[in-house]
Amino acid sequence: MTDITMPKLSDTMVEGTLAKWLKNPGDKIELGDIIAEVETDKATMEMEAFDEGTLVEILVPAGGVVKVGERMAVLDGGSKEKKQPAKTAEKANPAPAPATPKAAPKTLAPATPGQRATAPGAGSRFKASPLAKKIAAERGVDLSGVTGSGPGGRIVAADVPEKGAAPRAAAPVSAAPAARIEVPATAADKRLPLSGMRRTIAERLLASKTQIPHFYLSVEIDAAPLAKLRKDINASAEAAGQPKVTVNDFVLLATARAAAQHPKVNSAFDGDSIVEFAAVNLSVAISVDDGLITPVLRDAQKLTLREISAAVKDLAVRARAKKLKPEEYQGGTITVSNLGAYGVESFYAIINPPQAAILAVGAIVKKPVVNAQDQVVAGQRMTLALSGDHRVVDGAAGAEFLASLKKSLETPAVLLF
Repeated sequence: MTDITMPKLSDTMVEGTLAKWLKNPGDKIELGDIIAEVETDKATMEMEAFDEGTLVEILVPAGGVVKVGERMAVLDGGSKEKKQPAKTAEKANPAPAPATPKAAPKTLAPATPGQRATAPGAGSRFKASPLAKKIAAERGVDLSGVTGSGPGGRIVAADVPEKGAAPRAAAPVSAAPAARIEVPATAADKRLPLSGMRRTIAERLLASKTQIPHFYLSVEIDAAPLAKLRKDINASAEAAGQPKVTVNDFVLLATARAAAQHPKVNSAFDGDSIVEFAAVNLSVAISVDDGLITPVLRDAQKLTLREISAAVKDLAVRARAKKLKPEEYQGGTITVSNLGAYGVESFYAIINPPQAAILAVGAIVKKPVVNAQDQVVAGQRMTLALSGDHRVVDGAAGAEFLASLKKSLETPAVLLF
């Protein structure tokens, strides 16, 4: 008998919901068969069989919540050499699956997920999901020294470090859990159980505010040139039957290029070192039904306005349908959150760990301003606010980044080249 257990599909996943079983007890299972759909905190994934045999028993019905590593079903007739029973794949794309690697020599210190073990012995074996192997090959990373975080130690996509990345420091451990504050609810009040996504948001943002020393800077920009250029571009696009661009598309492009010029904001605190990322992998905050997700525009500093616009539209649609692949919402280096569409003029956002900065974007507002001739005239203004990790970013570095961003957005034509 072989247990089918819930694999860990991302660094934030602690449990998954069995959305649907696609096989029934008594069905023959072949390697690679899709046996179930699992909803995680970020996406709906397909679960693929990693053993063959007969499905004997389903332990968790559709709709059930299963913690990572817990049993979901039992398979009879699997291969003699025990393998991890299941792996998952994003629909139409292979995804991470956990497995049991050969135990490391006792002389080696345990490694945290994604950290390389010290000098693995010759001929040492490891098990990794197909997606993890694919990402490792693309990044030129040797998986033999990577410790997996999936059930049984299988290396999953979230464990694969960036090429040349320093080992991740262990997360700080609190001396004691914070006391729970009782909520004076009555029988007439509605109690909503936390979804996986909302629980993840709560845990990550609490960690961010309690472990990262935030500081805040803001700048007001003249948005009139940006509004005019966008209007002209969209008029031409409409005539040519092309998609329109948004104010946020310009902001994302300007942010990516400014972050490339000022790498201190495109960095992360890593225990005894600071990692300055070679690429600007721009996380874009997108509101979904149950919270917020931040899909990533990779190498955003190399993209054009049209490429950013198309990519964001595609990611937003698939994020709201929970169809994103794990690698599409992991590995961001700086985040942009825009509430301008909701009429919010200004706000400060909470840093998305382990990143060191997040940019909050407000609405373009018409207001009286004083021009260069000291005349009060009608103007259009937009507020940009930066939240920074003071362990990594100093006030001057943050101010220089905002100055570059302001210059680009006030002369937006430079962004088209």
